[in-house]
Amino acid sequence: MTIATITTIRPKAPLTEIQFCAWVAQALPGDRLEYHRGFLVLDTFPGLSKLGDNERTELALLGKRAFWTEGQGLVHLVQERLGPDLFSYLAIARPKTRGTNEAVTQLAAVAA
Repeated sequence: MTIATITTIRPKAPLTEIQFCAWVAQALPGDRLEYHRGFLVLDTFPGLSKLGDNERTELALLGKRAFWTEGQGLVHLVQERLGPDLFSYLAIARPKTRGTNEAVTQLAAVAA
């Protein structure tokens, strides 16, 4: 019996939209990436977020791109609750198909 090991990439620094696009474009099915740790909706909201304007704007772009890639069938998006108001936001790569080729090309262009 073979036991699969699941590894999640957890970047030490906040992930950018470009880094996320690069990861999705090259990810193999089942690869996992933690693209944010916190409370995404609150962390992007002015007045509630502890992030600066630039970081908050970048996080909002990242969140929108994550939802776009899910809509294109490239990833599954899941949340893991770590504690009160603290979540791990994960992207899990799906198999790429002929139907997702155009989306992958668009991501590669953003990442370039």
